[in-house]
Amino acid sequence: MFPSSLLASYAFDAAEPVAIWLTVAIVAALIVAGIVLFFAKRDVFAKYVKYGVLAFVAYALVMGILMLALQLAKRTDPAYLEDKWLNADVVNYVLVPLIVVFAFILVGGAGLFAVSKKKNEIFKPLAIAFAVLTLAGIIAAGVTIGIYYSEIIVDAGYYGEYTDQIALYVSAAALAVAAVAAALIIGRKDKTALDSRSIALAGICIAMSFVLSYVKLWEMPFGGSITLVSLFPVMLYAYIYGVKKGLLIGFIYGLMQAMQDPYIIHPAQFLLDYPIAFSFVAFAGAFKNLKALKFPQVKFMLGACVTGSLRFIAHVFSGVFAFGADAASKGFDNFWLYSATYNSYVFVDIALVIVAGVLVLSSKAFVKQIEGYAATKKKLEEPATEEIPSTEV
Repeated sequence: MFPSSLLASYAFDAAEPVAIWLTVAIVAALIVAGIVLFFAKRDVFAKYVKYGVLAFVAYALVMGILMLALQLAKRTDPAYLEDKWLNADVVNYVLVPLIVVFAFILVGGAGLFAVSKKKNEIFKPLAIAFAVLTLAGIIAAGVTIGIYYSEIIVDAGYYGEYTDQIALYVSAAALAVAAVAAALIIGRKDKTALDSRSIALAGICIAMSFVLSYVKLWEMPFGGSITLVSLFPVMLYAYIYGVKKGLLIGFIYGLMQAMQDPYIIHPAQFLLDYPIAFSFVAFAGAFKNLKALKFPQVKFMLGACVTGSLRFIAHVFSGVFAFGADAASKGFDNFWLYSATYNSYVFVDIALVIVAGVLVLSSKAFVKQIEGYAATKKKLEEPATEEIPSTEV
């Protein structure tokens, strides 16, 4: 697909540290400037936050697309593919379909947002068409992934005595059903619709999480990493809009993580480690409407603990049933203990997100702002009543 995989590999390796430190520098500069403005010129602080976030989103989109393109090129390098238990066909059968779906979601979401600002009467049919096409794209990507595994991986000798395919499928199906059922039950009182504002904010949060995921504080040898609070934007979205919407953007973000850092040997392992594991960010908003808890920091902290625990369970199942050979090669007889130990990095990652969430939600102005989203939506959904002019003299 690419003329020189060696050149692409070098380009990505050279660009990655630049992207990491540039992102850190931009985030630090925005925070410092915001603190200075907050105390020096509070009257312009709100505008600064608005345009600062928009600028960072634009940067995140450009940097994310650039790094994604370089990574896709790098994955044609035979040495990289062999190290990751992949082959060149994974680019065409797995990564390209996922990237096409992601690009359609990104461009379509931006288009819907633009249409909603001009012609509200056609927004609903376009939104329905967008949802149908997105679903069709996801199904088509699933078909190509299925072809890849059934015709290529199965015959390549990847599955040995330590890979329990039945257990992988059962655990993936059980966690997926449990996640959807729990989201429907917890979010049954969530009446907010998928409007232009929520779509736009979803795109912003996904883009911010994606670019922050490149800032890796610690990288595990066989997949997984501790990042600079990369899950915080998508978890904050779930806290604002509820678990049902959070489940959707978590699923999309999980697909993007598969594109960014794939370590895939089985369809069910792919589901467990990526879309299912990251769908659990939805439960960051599980306690928001619990009136017994008064402090938003506590609500977010509890939701983050649930998110981290469920993500940990998904990774552990994947480790036990798909990567048992790795544990055996290191002399471990207890695959559960080995997988649990390896995937414990998840709790460090979530702990950093909790710290960020507590700090951000300690701002009364910020909490008031995010609570205003639901209040505004509720007001818009109320049936309009025609005002009758008074006839009193």
